[in-house]
Amino acid sequence: MPKIKTNRAAAKRFKKTGTGKFVYGKSHASHILTKKSRKRKRSLRKTYIIDKTNERELRQLMPNG
Repeated sequence: MPKIKTNRAAAKRFKKTGTGKFVYGKSHASHILTKKSRKRKRSLRKTYIIDKTNERELRQLMPNG
């Protein structure tokens, strides 16, 4: 039986928490920051929990965590 492989693109973008939820960081935070408001840049620093509707698909992409 072949091994189950993790999707490497998903592994670089998402992390699994201790409770089994998936966490990700928002995009658009690396450059051209002068035109973005303070409030927007501050919210881009945070990590967010993945929505319940996308969780099943992510579990298939990352079976090993």
